[in-house]
Amino acid sequence: MGKTLSEQILGEKSGTNARAGDIVIAPVDLAFVQDTTGPLTVRQFKEGKRSSLANPQRSAIFLDHAVPSPNRNLSNDHRFLRSFAKESGCLLFEGGSGVCHQLVAELFANPGDVIVGADSHTVTAGALGAFATGMGSSDIAIALALGKTWFRVPETIKITVRGKFQKRVLAKDLILYLIGKIGADGATYKALEFDGDTVVKMTISQRLTIANMTVEAGAKIGIFPSDNTTREFLKSQGRGAKYKALYPDKDASYEQTIAINAAELEPMVAMPHTVDNVTTASKLAGTKIDQVFIGTCTNGRLEDLAIAATILKGKKCNPDIRLIVAPASRQVLTDAIKAGYIQTLIDAGATLVPPGCAACLGLHQGVLADNEVCLSTANRNFRGRMGNPDAFIYLASPATAAVSAITGEITDPRKAI
Repeated sequence: MGKTLSEQILGEKSGTNARAGDIVIAPVDLAFVQDTTGPLTVRQFKEGKRSSLANPQRSAIFLDHAVPSPNRNLSNDHRFLRSFAKESGCLLFEGGSGVCHQLVAELFANPGDVIVGADSHTVTAGALGAFATGMGSSDIAIALALGKTWFRVPETIKITVRGKFQKRVLAKDLILYLIGKIGADGATYKALEFDGDTVVKMTISQRLTIANMTVEAGAKIGIFPSDNTTREFLKSQGRGAKYKALYPDKDASYEQTIAINAAELEPMVAMPHTVDNVTTASKLAGTKIDQVFIGTCTNGRLEDLAIAATILKGKKCNPDIRLIVAPASRQVLTDAIKAGYIQTLIDAGATLVPPGCAACLGLHQGVLADNEVCLSTANRNFRGRMGNPDAFIYLASPATAAVSAITGEITDPRKAI
């Protein structure tokens, strides 16, 4: 019997005939933390009495969740992490470099890699054919110390997507639809493996958006085959030699298969206060908003900013809303400046904040007032997620967000502007 992508990767890495349900020990190609999970991870590492990291150049710290630091406690955490990076020799990415998941995609992730991070959205790297998953701080401390960790090989749910998206229906709408269909726990500790002619035509940016949000359905990983699109992306990032084709076996065994017709999808919105509380943007038409946030590890890439800029070009944001834009990385920011997208967004009334998580986590740069409503391109809308438990967060695509920034209310992007 053939193997799924997860079984192939964990089998090769562990040197076993790995099958769903097996426990394997596999080396990791990258272990990383960010500035909210990092301090605990480093303290756990130090308590383990290890004298050195197993692989300093494949161990990374990203300062991205609170940059520039908004308070003394976080500043002290940043200093602690900088100090550890110097003494351990691990890689350090300073504030302003970008969101860890975007940087992992730009700089590290390769087909067949095993990547673990102290952040649930580590799954993002699955867009490049990596087995990438989030773990707790203690587990990451062990991976840093030993260079390997254990995994239970996940069962796999196959997501087959066929057909062509309607105008201004995006990858974000697809993943929101899927999460709404199977629920927030519909793929708990499963692998979501994507295929179909729609997937073949997707850009890496679109795949990253989908992989990023698979954890919102409880998935252990979200993974795409490694194909020519993957090859071209790796070449553009200077690591074309790391490419290898990676496809599931034709006779691989899946727990279930879910078929989606892309042509039937509409712009989707996740309503407060859960990601699986999904409906169409058209059904929420007229819902007033106070803030629009375009960015994050879900939709802060160049392609996302291009979509928003195209819609906002020559127009102004509604005077009753605030538009915040956060590029996902310095590379994205630089490319967006060169392309003119940043100027277009600023001319429309946007406030640009440094590459990083910005308003997503609610530490600063966009905290909402009581009873305010934000339409965000982020991946979570839990109560209090953006810093105020008495505020309301709706999740949508960059197209829906940009159009709604003009109208001042949630708007189906197919029917406006």
